[in-house]
Amino acid sequence: VDAFNVPCVEQEGYEADDLIATYARQAEAAGAKVTIIASDKDLMQLVSDKIIMFDTMKDKRIALDEVKEKFGVAPEKVVDVQALAGDSTDNIPGVPGIGVKTAAQLIGEYGDLETLLERASEIKQNKRRENLIEFAEQARISRRLAELKTDVPVEVPVTDFGMRDPDAAKLIAFLKVMEFTTITRRVAEAMEADASAIDAGSVEIKHWHAAEDNGPESAAPAADDDPDAPGETSFTNGHTPQSLAAKQAQAIRDLPIETDKYGTVADREALERWVTQAFEQGYVSVDTETDSLDAMQANLVGVSLALQPGKACYIPLAHRVSDGLDFGSETLNQIDLKDAISILKPLLEAKSVLKIGQNLKYDALVLSRYDITLSAIDDTMLISYVLDAGRGGQGMDALSEKWLGHKPIAFSEITGSGRNKLTFDQVPVDKATAYAAEDADVTLRLWHVLKPRLVSERIATVYETLERPLMPVLVRMEARGVAVDRAMLARLSAEFAQKMAAIEDDIYELAGEKFTIGSPKQLSEILFDKLGLPGAKKTKTGAKTTGAAVLEELAAEGHELPQRILDWRGLQKLKSTYTDALPGYINPQTNRVHTSYSMAATTTGRLSSSEPNLQNIPVRTEEGRRIRKAFVPEKGFKLVSADYSQIELRVLAHIADIPQLKQAFADGLDIHAMTASEMFNTPIEGMDPMVRRRAKAINFGIIYGISAFGLANQLSIPREEAASYIKAYFERFPGIRDYMDETKAFAREHEYVETIFGRKCHYPNITKGHPSERAFFERAAINAPIQGSAADIIRRAMVRMEDALASAKLSARMLLQVHDELIFEVPEDEVDDTLPIVREVMENAPLPAIQLSVPLQVDARAADNWDEAH
Repeated sequence: VDAFNVPCVEQEGYEADDLIATYARQAEAAGAKVTIIASDKDLMQLVSDKIIMFDTMKDKRIALDEVKEKFGVAPEKVVDVQALAGDSTDNIPGVPGIGVKTAAQLIGEYGDLETLLERASEIKQNKRRENLIEFAEQARISRRLAELKTDVPVEVPVTDFGMRDPDAAKLIAFLKVMEFTTITRRVAEAMEADASAIDAGSVEIKHWHAAEDNGPESAAPAADDDPDAPGETSFTNGHTPQSLAAKQAQAIRDLPIETDKYGTVADREALERWVTQAFEQGYVSVDTETDSLDAMQANLVGVSLALQPGKACYIPLAHRVSDGLDFGSETLNQIDLKDAISILKPLLEAKSVLKIGQNLKYDALVLSRYDITLSAIDDTMLISYVLDAGRGGQGMDALSEKWLGHKPIAFSEITGSGRNKLTFDQVPVDKATAYAAEDADVTLRLWHVLKPRLVSERIATVYETLERPLMPVLVRMEARGVAVDRAMLARLSAEFAQKMAAIEDDIYELAGEKFTIGSPKQLSEILFDKLGLPGAKKTKTGAKTTGAAVLEELAAEGHELPQRILDWRGLQKLKSTYTDALPGYINPQTNRVHTSYSMAATTTGRLSSSEPNLQNIPVRTEEGRRIRKAFVPEKGFKLVSADYSQIELRVLAHIADIPQLKQAFADGLDIHAMTASEMFNTPIEGMDPMVRRRAKAINFGIIYGISAFGLANQLSIPREEAASYIKAYFERFPGIRDYMDETKAFAREHEYVETIFGRKCHYPNITKGHPSERAFFERAAINAPIQGSAADIIRRAMVRMEDALASAKLSARMLLQVHDELIFEVPEDEVDDTLPIVREVMENAPLPAIQLSVPLQVDARAADNWDEAH
């Protein structure tokens, strides 16, 4: 804005809406016609015969009629309606039980808010009358919050906002620094300037910094002893973002890490000083120490803070002396836990101070149980994940060694291991300080090194729209958990045990003897030595493998024993992983199961679930569906499952630009029947189900680079026939082969591929190693833009879902994410209102960033358990 010489106004203490309102009214009073470029409903109170709004996203003009259509009242009454209906987005409470429609009716009948509140006793509906009387003052406060200021003492007069031509030298210098080559050339031509004669480092652009949606400046602050060091980066003297990022990274790496210099904070005054400095600086690194890895049951033992590299402290809160432990001469002086929470809470919740952490989701979940809502965050694990997914782990220790050349203190060094392992509350405070404060210090240094790369490598949007805002959503989901029927799981476990016993009898009969079915060595001896079955493959140790792939191949050839082994293994896994294990995960305080989502575990952006893993419960087998029946809602609620229909095929049709697939999706056709019809020249009406099944297997298999061998096994057909199907598929849909070839070529050249939202999935070994390894990475690279784009879409839906439900005054709770599916717990009387909103948010998730050329479809149903809802 500065470079283009466009007028820009900032005024301390006032929101943009208030400045807009003041300037709009001033211009209106001067006789001007005003257009406010926005869709924000709060600004609709300004609309008049001379002031309109324009929504650029929808290309829609918002005038008097449009405001009345949305709010049911004229613009001057909009604040009265907002005062009653409230707005969770802006923390305007309103009056419980009153929505926009009811509020408009009431204001239309009584004229204004104050008259309504004075005559509230006349309202016939009991609950509405009681709420209006009880929450009258809250309504008045809400009106003051909603009403825009039109009398701001503006420092810059509206007459200064005329259009001005940009200064060619200043603009072109800025564009050259930003490396906008094409735009630089176009601007130079339009302004008849010689771009080559303008030095990129000759002009300072005062306010350039990376965009943030919360917290202070995105660019890393200077690494010196000044806690007030500015957080913005000016690009002068010819520096590019890349060179500055590299220079700062080296400066951070050169600073020694000295754990003996960290401080222990053991009194209120010292803690208050640290908190004050954090507020003054605008950012602080934070880490928690607990006595358990389970965030839903862990007790807070201590907190560490870091303000500058080398300036860090540890605040012990719940350390204890146990019999047999030698704490030396140290005394356990600690701040009272409640006192410490009261001091830390304003800092940790402040939106004006950026909290920096590594895997902050864990810390946020722990702190939420102490009534602290961590806000304004940056997560070094997620920043690293966005930058380098597929190029190594995102754990703090690995990142520290990679970027700082420093190996942090290992957890086992201070807690021990095995039978004598201590919990953290038993660790001596001096050792705890060295370990915990180092974590905060290292995390802060990593932030200094990694955060600038988001800008210099042009991937900040992925972090700021897909990763950072999803973290607090997952915290709330994990805290809610999901209810399971313990009795049903026990019955299933017993049934599975009986079925396994029956299968064991079949196995022993087919083998001709009893043996340990779970022993790979004994099984290989039975299959390959005794029975002489073909296809034996050896591991590196020389043992004959009995993995699933070998057994499936033998079963496809008609051998019964391998199939029964597979049946037994399937039941054994369901029993041990779910029906036996799930009851042990029921939290004793909440009586619900709380899974943990890993945001940085896959190359493609897919979330993974653990402790317990709720994403791998089979949906295509009867036994798997019966396990899903054990997931139930609370009394008075329903479970809602909302599932994207064939999202990866739709994304493939969009990315590869396949006209037949795009048209089929647009027409709502059965995509597998359409594919079969195209490939085998068979009419859709009366199609043989086996033909459709083959087309379905190819459709989904193509996404994962299925081979003729794999398809033959899946369909139980000869390999030659499978190869002919794949050949026919590519001939009928040549765009898919083109996409695959282009993607492989791009991946070989750049060692990464991208999703449609700009997420980079790295495959550094795609040109190295054995041909089979290279082929594996090529298949992964072909699949990554498809699977990754689908993962990004559901992330975008999850980020928006809670606000959409809250805006509709619905109390549905998002509980689980299972790849392409979201599960909610919804009050029975809100189901009909919830379903369309869930579908709308999910189907429109790519907008406005991407307009898919294929419509998304979401199937959403409500039921009394997860299986029936799916």
